[in-house]
Formats: sequence, C-alpha cells, structure tokens
Amino acid sequence: MAKKRPQRTCIACRQTGEKRQLIRLVRTPEGRVLVDETGKRSGRGAYLCADPACWRTALKERLIGRALRVTPSPQDLVLLREYAEALEAKQAKESSQT
Repeated sequence: MAKKRPQRTCIACRQTGEKRQLIRLVRTPEGRVLVDETGKRSGRGAYLCADPACWRTALKERLIGRALRVTPSPQDLVLLREYAEALEAKQAKESSQT
C-alpha cells in the first residue's frame, strides 16, 4: 500500500497539492509572519503555491493575515514582498532558458 502524502491548500488559488510543493508561511509565537523554508517551525501555518500570481493575490487581498489570524507588521510585509519578487525573478529566468 502506498504511503499517503500530506496535502495542503494554497490560500490564494485554493488548489491542493503535496505539502512539499507548497511554501509554508508561519505566524511565530512572537506574532511575526515568516516564510518557513523547512516546513517545521512552530506556530500557525498557511501555504502558498510557488506561483508569483498567488503571492501577489495573497499580499494584495490580505489573505496571509486572515489565514494566520494576525496583522503582519510592515517589516514582515516587506520581507514577504521581497520573497515574492525573488520567486518571480527565478521563474522568469527559468522560462527564458527554455
């Protein structure tokens, strides 16, 4: 019998996927909102696709704060926007190579 893989839902596009394919955001016990690269940080979590469009939607419509039940600080929002821009640059670079 095949082992079940954990499924998670993107808070922006609402599509489900394997936990490892999505990017986890976490609200730390201190109230910060951070990207959780390991997927193991303690705190309330939410997931986003690696698609820059999902990140833009989540930031524009304040979905991250709603999912994590916190108002992200301006510093945290800057870090999340920078992460989204890095994803977009990475995706553009990959698509230009093909």
